[in-house]
Amino acid sequence: MAIRVFLALGVLLLCLAEVSSDHKEEQDIANVDGVDSLVVRGGNRRLMQEIDCGGLCKQRCSLHSRPNRCNRACGTCCWRCKCVPPGTSGNRELCGTCYTGMITHGNVTKCP
Repeated sequence: MAIRVFLALGVLLLCLAEVSSDHKEEQDIANVDGVDSLVVRGGNRRLMQEIDCGGLCKQRCSLHSRPNRCNRACGTCCWRCKCVPPGTSGNRELCGTCYTGMITHGNVTKCP
C-alpha cells in the first residue's frame, strides 16, 4: 500500500515539474529578442503575430462604397486569418488561402 502511494506521489510530482517547465518555455518563446508581438496560442503552440485589425481594416475599407459593411467583413477575416492585404483593394492572394477561400452563405467571397 505504501509503495502505491509513493509511486502515485512520484508521478504527480513529475507531471507538476513538466507543466511548470512548459510554462517557462512559453514565456521564453513569447519574449524572443525582446519582441512582445509574438504570442504562443492554444495547444498547438504556434507562434502567431498580434496585428491591429481595426486600424488595418479601416485603412483597407477607406474608399469602399459601404465602409461599415466592409469593416465588419474585414474584421472577421483579419481575426480568423491574422492578415489584411495592403492597399484599398486587390492583393488578396498575399494573405493566402485562408483569406481568399472564405465565402458567405451566398457563395460570394467574404473578405474585401
